[in-house]
Amino acid sequence: MKRLAGLSTLALIISGTSGCGWIWGEDGYFRDRGSDYLQARQVPPMQAPADVSLRPIEPLLPIPQQVADTRATGEYEVPRPQRLLIAEEASDYSLQTSEDARWLVAMRAPSQVWTAARQFFTDNGFQIADEHPQTGEFVTAWQTRDQLAPALVRNLGLGTGETRVRVRIEPGVQRDTSEIYVLSVQRPAGSSADVAWPDEPVNAELDRVLLDELQAGLNSRAAQGTSTSLLAERDFDAPSRVTLSEAGSGSPVLQLDTDFNRAWSSVGRALAASDILVEDLDRSLGVYYINLSEGAAKPDEKPGFFARLFGTTPDREEIEARAERYQVRLTDIGGNVQVALDKNLDTVAPADVARRVLGMLKENLD
Repeated sequence: MKRLAGLSTLALIISGTSGCGWIWGEDGYFRDRGSDYLQARQVPPMQAPADVSLRPIEPLLPIPQQVADTRATGEYEVPRPQRLLIAEEASDYSLQTSEDARWLVAMRAPSQVWTAARQFFTDNGFQIADEHPQTGEFVTAWQTRDQLAPALVRNLGLGTGETRVRVRIEPGVQRDTSEIYVLSVQRPAGSSADVAWPDEPVNAELDRVLLDELQAGLNSRAAQGTSTSLLAERDFDAPSRVTLSEAGSGSPVLQLDTDFNRAWSSVGRALAASDILVEDLDRSLGVYYINLSEGAAKPDEKPGFFARLFGTTPDREEIEARAERYQVRLTDIGGNVQVALDKNLDTVAPADVARRVLGMLKENLD
């Protein structure tokens, strides 16, 4: 009750003083300042006293020196972003960790990583018992510590038992990158039992040290510029069987006896080997967007002296006018991959064009 009476008294005081000029009038505290700018006048610049030393104020967010000029005329093409391989300067191989897994990410194509990783294990005394380049996997034989390189044994801390290692190399999320997974199993000395590969690591510490040693070895190999066998690169993800047949509609298709990851990588390399320009790609859709009128090497070739002298280099309009764009589409069907050539999403390519393009791909895949 007292609170209500206090509020009523305050309301009466405010309403009673509403006519007071010192609050609401032209010179009042709550006057309208919306037109003050009309009475503004120019004053001379501020001058610092003569005996005061001045220093320039550095901006917190400086503007970069090379800024695009909006007054520039003519056609301008935005440069493509640099590949991750070029942007990465620290290391070609980096260690990645999640809650329940560790792996290496390589800034190289799987075919190159396959050769380097296999060489690392053989150089350290491991014997390769089984290997499947088409799936990017190799397995070492059962071996004791006496059969391996002493320096590696000291770092691994191996006991008297036998050890076997499985290495799996998968295409990375970005193009021309790879992911390397290592899994080890052990058994007592003298045992001939065949230990199955577990779903989860059972020797986490051994796998961790193996990955560290593999990372150091691969980085050292990359720093030395060790070459990679071109034959090994070709055979790495080459499908075990490639057949050119016809679909139910009668259009030519390629059948690849491999999984989608290997097929995507090998078809991309086959397109380059066939001198077919890939203008764009979408791995999630399984599509390479190609242009048959331009060779794969032409966009990077610089015009010769006479081409520059007489202006014979084709311009963008000429390139667009003669463009022959198609889509190389990969489809996973029951563990195998079918490759077809389409004009667009709703139209298949002419049979003669499809047979010519798929025939070149088959030649470079076999």
